[in-house]
Amino acid sequence: MNGICTLANDTVYDQLVALLNSIEVILGANTPVCVYPFDDKTARISAEICKRSNVFLYDNYASIQRWDEFMQEAAPERLNRKKFRLYGAHRRFCAFDGPFEKFIYMDADTLVMNSLEAIFNKLDYYDWVVYDFQFLDPSKVYNLQSPKLLKVFDQKRIDSEIFCSGFYGAKQGIFDQATRDLLLGKLKAGEAEILYSGAGEQPLLNYMVMKSNISSYNFAYSLQSEKTGCSVSSQHFQEQDNILYDNRNRLTYIHYIGVPPQVIEKVCAGENLEFPYRDIFLHYRYLREPEKRPIFTEPSKLYTNNPPPSLLKKVLRKLQLTR
Repeated sequence: MNGICTLANDTVYDQLVALLNSIEVILGANTPVCVYPFDDKTARISAEICKRSNVFLYDNYASIQRWDEFMQEAAPERLNRKKFRLYGAHRRFCAFDGPFEKFIYMDADTLVMNSLEAIFNKLDYYDWVVYDFQFLDPSKVYNLQSPKLLKVFDQKRIDSEIFCSGFYGAKQGIFDQATRDLLLGKLKAGEAEILYSGAGEQPLLNYMVMKSNISSYNFAYSLQSEKTGCSVSSQHFQEQDNILYDNRNRLTYIHYIGVPPQVIEKVCAGENLEFPYRDIFLHYRYLREPEKRPIFTEPSKLYTNNPPPSLLKKVLRKLQLTR
């Protein structure tokens, strides 16, 4: 059986609802969806999942514990809740244990925009399938200053095989116990230093795929005039009937990467904060309950990821004691 996987907790409740609604509209109401618990804060999403016969919350606790322990050994610093907002993001790895033989993983802050059959079809020939442009910025995956990096992977692979961990197609069982032990051995022997120090599980997952020499395919290379972007940071997408297009080519998915969960939560609570392609998101979020869609009466404001500096910082900056 094939299916869609995602990762969520109550913090991204609104994003999960929007994603599930987009799957229902674009892929069909019977599409199996497995939601992996980011942590134990799942009361709201559990109630939503119970309303949908095609969606279930992953409850294989042996699998969850196995991947928690793997992360603890592979990159324990990324489990620091105070340092990393994405400390539980590694639980998407549970998809390698099941329940789907072939699956497409999508972050909760994504929306399906088109059929995913092409992704599933490629999994007949490859073990890993992606469609993004993360390879253009390897600095968010590997520590480019590490002298070990080019000893582990040659430059050609770094320039071509890197991917975003927010969307990928893969197969059950590709990281078995023997493979996990081999990866842990290499990381503990010093290769952990080549990983970028931020971005949750993404650097580790890239390392796992590349180090295991898994056959991979990126649609961003193969498509020519038909290829599309996927990130809300791209400002040129056109909207038609609640679908986004890139130079008249229909997007496969849209990733609201960089839009903080608290911004989505505030907007859904009625605060008029602008973010890219907001109307598309709100359409899918309130598809089943349009009467609850917020009506904004105040002027819109742009959100910012960077809070204004405190008075102390302003004073220190003037004194050139800080930047």
